[in-house]
Amino acid sequence: MNTTMATNRLTFCLFLFFFLFSGSAAALAESPEAVASRLQNRYDKIQSLSFDFIQDTRGQLSGRPKKGSGQAFFVKTPADDRASGISKPGKMRWNYSTPDRQVLVSDGTSFSMYFSSLEQMIITPAKALEQDLTYSFFTGTGNLLEDFAILPPDQSSAAKHDKTAVIKLVPRAKQSQVASIHLWVTDDSLIRRIELLDHFDTLTVLNFSSLKVNTLNADDKVLMERLFNFTPPEGTEIIHQ
Repeated sequence: MNTTMATNRLTFCLFLFFFLFSGSAAALAESPEAVASRLQNRYDKIQSLSFDFIQDTRGQLSGRPKKGSGQAFFVKTPADDRASGISKPGKMRWNYSTPDRQVLVSDGTSFSMYFSSLEQMIITPAKALEQDLTYSFFTGTGNLLEDFAILPPDQSSAAKHDKTAVIKLVPRAKQSQVASIHLWVTDDSLIRRIELLDHFDTLTVLNFSSLKVNTLNADDKVLMERLFNFTPPEGTEIIHQ
C-alpha cells in the first residue's frame, strides 16, 4: 500500500479515537488521569459527531510534509443498544477536499477508501478494523484508562493553546500503528488538536473546528444512506481486500 493509503488508514483510526472522547465541562488543574476520566465518562453520551479538519503529516518515511483538509461525520451505536447486546455497528465518513478528493466511508459492514487521483476504490470488511485499538473505542468496547497509560505531555507538546489541557496516551498493548497520542482538550471538553506518532516516527497532526455533537439522526434512513454509502465515478477500479 502506498504512503497516501497508509496515512489515511492511520488518520481514520485517529479520528475514530477523537470521536469517542470529545466531552463536556472541565475542572481546573486536572491531572492527566482526571482529563482522561471525564473524556471516558462523556463517551457514552455522544451519539454523533461532525467537524472540519486540517491535517499535517511529516516524517522521514512520508517524504515531504503532506497537508490535507476536509470534513468528517460519525454515528455511534446507541448506548442502550450496546447495553442490550443489540449489534448495530457504528458508521463514519471522512471526506478529503484537499489536496485531492478522497472518501473514506464505513457503513459498519464494509470500509471503503476512494482515491480520485488513482481512480481506485479499495474495499475491506469493517470487521477487520475491530482489532484496532482506537476502532474499539468507536464501537464501544474499549476503555481509555484500561487500554492506555495516561501521562503528562512531552515537553515539546506541553504548551497550552486556547485554555486547553494536554495529555499523552501510550497504548498498553503493542500494536502496529500507534506509538503515542497527544490530545489538546478544551475547558468545555472538546478535543481541538491531536498529535499521533507511529512506530516509524511519522507524526500526524490534526486540528479541528466547527464541531457539532449529536446533530445527526441515526433514525433518518435517507440521511444515513446518503452519508455512509458511496458510489465512485464510472470507470473507477474497485479492489477488494
